[in-house]
Parts: sequence; C-alpha cells; structure tokens
Amino acid sequence: MTAYAIAHLHPADGPVQDEVLSYIERIQATMKPYGGRFLVHGAEVEVVEGTWPGGLVVVGFPGVEEARAWYASPAYQEILPLRTRHLGGDVIIVPGVGPEYDAPATAAAMRAARDRAAGERTA
Repeated sequence: MTAYAIAHLHPADGPVQDEVLSYIERIQATMKPYGGRFLVHGAEVEVVEGTWPGGLVVVGFPGVEEARAWYASPAYQEILPLRTRHLGGDVIIVPGVGPEYDAPATAAAMRAARDRAAGERTA
C-alpha cells in the first residue's frame, strides 16, 4: 500500500543556502531506487485552518518499507545534513489508505471501541 514521507520544513532566516540547493538537486536520485516521487514540493500552502509556518514536502513510495529504506539509505543520509544544517522541521512516514477505505466504518469501529472501554470502566 502506498506510503508517504511528509516534511513540514520551518522557514529559515535569509536567502536559501547553497547547501540546501545542493540537497534539492541531489534528493530525487536518492528516492528513485525506492520508487519514491515528489507529490508536493515547493508549492505555496493555502492555510484554511490554524497556522502553518513553513513549507510542505510530500513524497510517495510504494510502501512503508520502501519509505523507511530510502530515509535510512546511505545516499540519503549523506545529503541530509545539507538541509538540516539550515532548515529545521518535522518528518514523518505514514501509510496511506487503499481504495476500499471506508470512513464511516472506521468511525463505527472507533465508536464501538470507545463504548466498550467506557463500559469496562463503569463495571
């Protein structure tokens, strides 16, 4: 099942550093062996709720294992400091949902689990 590496990068003071540009030039080649591809990169976000300081990067992978393998790969780890020395942020890997995903069924399962837990606390 598709997985995503998602980065919320915090804005840096001043102009973009050469190391960050080098990182951007080199990152795509590190993803290719793992089937990764950019889905969002460098786009301006439209904040419709809350706050969002910084940028968003979303990379799609065939699965969680491929995303983890890419992040841990020597090729990516070699270039990672080029970004982290200049841009902080949060990076997560998350599995996607398949075409059969059913939000109402998920809500029903969550409701049943909540109600069971509440019943166990009162018993």
